[in-house]
Amino acid sequence: MSNHPLDKFKYCPVCGSNEFLEHTEKSKKCAKCGFEMFLNPSAATAAIIVDAQGRVLVVRRSKDPAKGTLDLPGGFSDIGETSEEGVKREVMEETGLTVTSVKFLFSLPNTYLYSGLNIPTVDMFYLCTVENAASAEAHDDAAEAIWVPINELEPEKFGLQSIGKGVAKWLSEYV
Repeated sequence: MSNHPLDKFKYCPVCGSNEFLEHTEKSKKCAKCGFEMFLNPSAATAAIIVDAQGRVLVVRRSKDPAKGTLDLPGGFSDIGETSEEGVKREVMEETGLTVTSVKFLFSLPNTYLYSGLNIPTVDMFYLCTVENAASAEAHDDAAEAIWVPINELEPEKFGLQSIGKGVAKWLSEYV
């Protein structure tokens, strides 16, 4: 069994040939029509939202992967939107909060298991300011919205590896 990131793709998406073969470590190429497909990272976002009391908004994941563990509000950017627009949309979808400012902090590579495929991602972390922080409620992919004092954040309790690493990096470099 192959460990190639495109191993689930057996047929060329252009001509339908079954001669869709590994070409590089991140691509497959069709021996019939020459089409080459790459699996590059998808853009994902994570919002660090701190309220006036020095607490960070975290959510509990309602779905796999890592169902039941802590996460930061965020998710995949959609086609046609910027990463900043994506983080604003995801915060609204998961917490009901309106983001009023977004500041890029850093990014981390990650893989995200979805429908049996490990999707490579670039997780972009943003410091976000929101309106009416006290009105945060869990929606969409979030089972719970929780305000945690900064000094009580435990990176190892975040179920997605890059989010835990991102929380640790933020605590050590920005707090």
